Amino acid sequence: MEEPAEVRLGRGQRLLEVTREDLELYGVEELEARCEVLEAEIARTRSFIDKKRAGRAAADALFRQ
Repeated sequence: MEEPAEVRLGRGQRLLEVTREDLELYGVEELEARCEVLEAEIARTRSFIDKKRAGRAAADALFRQ
């Protein structure tokens, strides 16, 4: 018998699922913990944006010469 194939999720699919989740099911402490996780993810994402912008600026400066 063959193992079932893994389903590949599209880019951003998990984030989309999180935004559609019913928050009514959570308690206050769980919602606060969720906010902490989401805020940490926002900080991580902003850090990557800064990193990519810096890399792009460095490449632009190199090829402008």
